[in-house]
Amino acid sequence: MATYVLVYKGGGMPQTDEARAASLSSWMAWYTDLGQSVVDAGNPFGPSAAVGSDGAVSEGGPSGLSGYTIISADNLAAATEMAKGCPILKDGGSIEVYETFAAM
Repeated sequence: MATYVLVYKGGGMPQTDEARAASLSSWMAWYTDLGQSVVDAGNPFGPSAAVGSDGAVSEGGPSGLSGYTIISADNLAAATEMAKGCPILKDGGSIEVYETFAAM
């Protein structure tokens, strides 16, 4: 088994209590489907900054990342298949899947 980071881009925060409850329910159902594959359920990202190679700082990361989840899977194809059920896709967002490995 390898570990994969699912990095979310876009999507949106629900604006009403009812929409928030429905969104949370969708996310919880997806996490339930993933079962023991969930290493870290993750969180949405808040305000960000970017630091350039020259040390210049700008507000807001240019990538538009909005959150993450860490899962375990047999391979990249399996992790990518698991990502297809993520509720952020229904909200117009997208997911990038990256394999991670212990470097230290």
